[in-house]
Amino acid sequence: MLGRRFLSRIQPLLPSHCHVPTYRPRLLIIRAMTTPVASSSDPPKPPAQDAKKPKDTKEKKAKPGATSSYPLELQPRPAFFDHRIQIFDKLKAEHDEFVKAQPRDEIVITMPDGSERKGKSWETSPMDVAKEVSKSLSERIVIAKVNGELWDLERPLESSCKLELLDFEHPEGKKVFWHSSAHVLGEAAERHYGCHLCLGPPTDEGFFYEMAIEDRPVSAMDYPALEKVSESAVKDKQKFERLVVKKETLLEMFGYNKYKKYLIETKVPDGTSTTVYRCGPMVDLCVGPHIPHTGKIKAMMITKNSSSYFLGDATNDSLQRIYGISFPDKKQLTEYKAFLAEAAKRDHRRIGKDQELFFFHEMSPGSCFFLPHGTRIYNTLIEFMRSEYFKRGYQEVISPNMFHSKLWETSGHWQNYKDDMFTLNIEKENWALKPMNCPGHCLIFGSRDRSYRELPIRMAEFGIIHRNEASGALTGLTRVRRFNQDDTHVFCMPSQVEEEISALFDFMQQVYGTFGLDFQLELSTRPDNFLGEIKTWDHAEDQLKKALEKQYPGKWEINPGDGAFYGPKIDISVRDSLRRSFQCATIQLDFQLPERFDLKFRGEDVNNPESRPVMIHRAILGSLERFIAIITEHFAGKWPFWLSPRQVLVIPVAVPYKDYASKVCERLQSLGLFADMDNGADTLPKKVRNGEIAQYNFILVVGEEEMTSESVNIRNRDDVGSKVRAEMMPLDEIATKLLALKSSRSLHNKL
Repeated sequence: MLGRRFLSRIQPLLPSHCHVPTYRPRLLIIRAMTTPVASSSDPPKPPAQDAKKPKDTKEKKAKPGATSSYPLELQPRPAFFDHRIQIFDKLKAEHDEFVKAQPRDEIVITMPDGSERKGKSWETSPMDVAKEVSKSLSERIVIAKVNGELWDLERPLESSCKLELLDFEHPEGKKVFWHSSAHVLGEAAERHYGCHLCLGPPTDEGFFYEMAIEDRPVSAMDYPALEKVSESAVKDKQKFERLVVKKETLLEMFGYNKYKKYLIETKVPDGTSTTVYRCGPMVDLCVGPHIPHTGKIKAMMITKNSSSYFLGDATNDSLQRIYGISFPDKKQLTEYKAFLAEAAKRDHRRIGKDQELFFFHEMSPGSCFFLPHGTRIYNTLIEFMRSEYFKRGYQEVISPNMFHSKLWETSGHWQNYKDDMFTLNIEKENWALKPMNCPGHCLIFGSRDRSYRELPIRMAEFGIIHRNEASGALTGLTRVRRFNQDDTHVFCMPSQVEEEISALFDFMQQVYGTFGLDFQLELSTRPDNFLGEIKTWDHAEDQLKKALEKQYPGKWEINPGDGAFYGPKIDISVRDSLRRSFQCATIQLDFQLPERFDLKFRGEDVNNPESRPVMIHRAILGSLERFIAIITEHFAGKWPFWLSPRQVLVIPVAVPYKDYASKVCERLQSLGLFADMDNGADTLPKKVRNGEIAQYNFILVVGEEEMTSESVNIRNRDDVGSKVRAEMMPLDEIATKLLALKSSRSLHNKL
């Protein structure tokens, strides 16, 4: 089936009866595709790629001020513009007559504060209610919710209801705003390229639209033209108009576009209908809802372009994807550009190169080469987690990297996750590199008889795992194919679940607090491809809900349908210093794998000698590689002392003091500190400056006075004053204080 990371992006484009679990989109390209749903015994196939190799459509950098030589808009416009509008206008007239004929009954509209307002069915709209409340509210809101369902602001209410009015700052309001902006981008692309549109959803960071353009690649030189056409659409304040259309009419309306036809044929069952939306000359297959009109978009910018495949399948047509961002206030775009500039400075790929921490090579895409200084950070993280394991009763294990396919068939991964695995054929047998550690840990648990007295068993592993990510999705350390996960599986009795989850929350808070990271919690529930019984799932979800509400009352959200196929999970996203969210940790409650692997323990009850353990999956850092990317950008490369790969730089002021500088350096190294000495030919100011650029936490300068008194002259990276008037300190004292600072794991670079 389609990967949930991709399906979440096309949800706004599918009919409402086609359920797709929501997910925070991150992956841009996937390999798998859903089985078409249609009445024909021979369902239509997705548009296949031509035999010729698709053109490279990676973003091309344009010189400042460079623009495309193509005309702003195609003249005349493609015939499909008028074709769609003729059908739409006819249906719109019929719809207006239908609405006009509906009875105008008195209805009661209940607001979030419990107050009630009167209205008339099929006449009063959410916008009418907003205008009654205040003019400023009506200007600020972007979408409504009617009885918990998103609803167009200008769409008449049909009966008494509960009404919420959402602005851009609300997560759902922002999503709708960016979805509408994607339609504006789609209109601009049609007017500029004459292209055939495919999918155009909102994302966590704006929106994109992908399209098929004949014999022309998209480049950055096209951005000004697309933005100019978009501006004209915004200036016209084009209304977003909604219609419910039958399948056969949809096929007529979009007959020119093989991609829309495929979606209609496979996603809209025969005899049913779905919705389309119009803004200006563009009509698009879309479930909506949308902002009232394009004039709400006060600032819009094209951010990048890339290539993609239809439905993420490399056997389908090669498409071009254009990304954008938009806001209801021009000031917000200015702030966003400033944010992008700061984010670029903090980009872990740039810092990783500048500080010689890691690199990637085309000989092993998606697999990181950690250099010596990067390895110091990597190992320090593992040492930190191991110290916590020791305090919390964890037992560390090591399991194989490769297993026979029979293991994955037992676990269910072969049926549900095979496309994301690296498979091998060895001596005519199927094998796979492990994408997860859990089945191996089940084998360890089941390797001998277990007693209730042993439980809970907290089994930890820093396991190297491999996942077959699409090449187009690989991004620095945040999306890789080979990574190390701080994996733990707790095997416990049902009566111990609540206590164990509470302990995991405590562990999580301790770890994230050490790095100064805030976090958010989501409960991801049963997906469509779940294993086991619904009753078991409901019980597991209830246990996680109780644990969340006990520990974080009212501070968590539900993410429907995005649990693992073997159990519900709590997803934890951390927020860095720029307030960006990254998913790291996960806590999953699993009743399925113990059943599938027939795991048992001897119980205390003599009448029930064998019982089934509950399995709790847990990762806090998640992927070490991804976590290093997050904290690199969080700290902007200015590492706290305990984690720093360059803790101390010793600089002699002249040649006669090199031996003493070497003595100081060796003393600190003997204590386990990362100390280096610069005995090169540069001037003292140049050496100090080089040390500052390299982000050494402390620079120790030594000369005649320091050598005589067995002391050092200290410059603190984070103390501007110390660079002007450095502090003298005896060598023994500075060594003691540096060790104390390291062991404290403080975020402050202060002795």
